[in-house]
Amino acid sequence: MRRYVLTITCPDRIGIVAAVTGFIAGHGGSVLEAAQHGDLSSGRFFLRIEVTAESLDMAPDDFRTAFAPLADEFAMTWQLSDSAERKRVVILVSREEHCVADLLYRYRSGDLECEVVSVVSNHQDLRSFVEWHGLPYRWVPMGTEPAVRRAESFAELERLVGADRPDVIVLARFMQILPDSFCAAYPGRIINIHHSFLPSFAGARPYHQAFARGVKLIGATCHYVTPDLDAGPIIEQDTRRIDHADSPDELRRVGRDIERTVLARGLRWHLEDRVLVNGSKTVVFA
Repeated sequence: MRRYVLTITCPDRIGIVAAVTGFIAGHGGSVLEAAQHGDLSSGRFFLRIEVTAESLDMAPDDFRTAFAPLADEFAMTWQLSDSAERKRVVILVSREEHCVADLLYRYRSGDLECEVVSVVSNHQDLRSFVEWHGLPYRWVPMGTEPAVRRAESFAELERLVGADRPDVIVLARFMQILPDSFCAAYPGRIINIHHSFLPSFAGARPYHQAFARGVKLIGATCHYVTPDLDAGPIIEQDTRRIDHADSPDELRRVGRDIERTVLARGLRWHLEDRVLVNGSKTVVFA
């Protein structure tokens, strides 16, 4: 069933829901799903409404034109998505294959409603695996070269990704820190999986950090990427219990399972427009 999803963020005030639902009803819209949240701490209001496309008496562009005056009245930041227009996804990966393998399986099985347009890597290890799925594999080598060479590599990475016109970029264990310019080009559209329960153990080798601290729970965090390392708004997290007998390698084995599921859930919610950014946090209408 073709659907339109309207998402709204605006200052909280009386009458928002009535105005929006009244507009939809006035054009014959049949609501499949609706969720809202008023954040008392920030004074912001968040709304997601899913409508059957066939029920509305106008096309998406006409809806956007007609809705704009109402949006201006309430100072809304908003968008209307059409399920018939699948979001374009570019996946960035380094050497570890567990996350990208899981995402490509879910994509091929129809669990992720999107269009994966390419996989980009700083290594050649996964080329045959990705191409077996019929997807383009782009290679941008990045080593320990001088800063000038690394800047050139990231410029090439940005060029290749930009050419694919992504709606969302997924870092499926891409073990490189993106430059600020790259992050700024795709605000709220770069999703990362970090192999710890943030804000604990940010940065490199988090499983070894967890082992050294003797924690009893390890986890993974799916979050949006910002210039601040591992500090972007969190979309989804999960944990698993461990004990004193587990080695760092065992922590990594257990952690890979968590990473796969957490990244897949976070990406699916983003694709379905269920995640709205609220400053340094998110509102997730899962």
